[in-house]
Amino acid sequence: MALLTKDEILAADDLPTEDVEVPEWGGTVRVRTLTGAERDRFEESITQVKGGSVKTNYANLRARLVALCAVDEQGRRLFSDADAAALGRKSAAALDRVFIAARRLNGMSDADIEEMTSGFPETEDGGASSID
Repeated sequence: MALLTKDEILAADDLPTEDVEVPEWGGTVRVRTLTGAERDRFEESITQVKGGSVKTNYANLRARLVALCAVDEQGRRLFSDADAAALGRKSAAALDRVFIAARRLNGMSDADIEEMTSGFPETEDGGASSID
């Protein structure tokens, strides 16, 4: 296999999509792979630093990932980050169907989510310890 050039790497169409049937919503949702920067931002959003301690932030996790991955026919995001709260009020079954596809496309298993939030010892109250 030949070595790629910078231009070849940057020109590669490497964000595959998958169409997911969502009968609760009456149609199909196109889900796209995250860019590297989007994945980093999503992973960063899973942890919350407050008062010198780190906690896992699972709040509206499904909707936040779906908001990042749901795209139109041109590959543009359907939802902004601000739309995640409204998206989180939709059917759990429908949202989960799209979330599962987004996780699969992005190679995120339960173990990956666990790994993103590990490394901080538990405190006596069950929370994560200080990062100081």
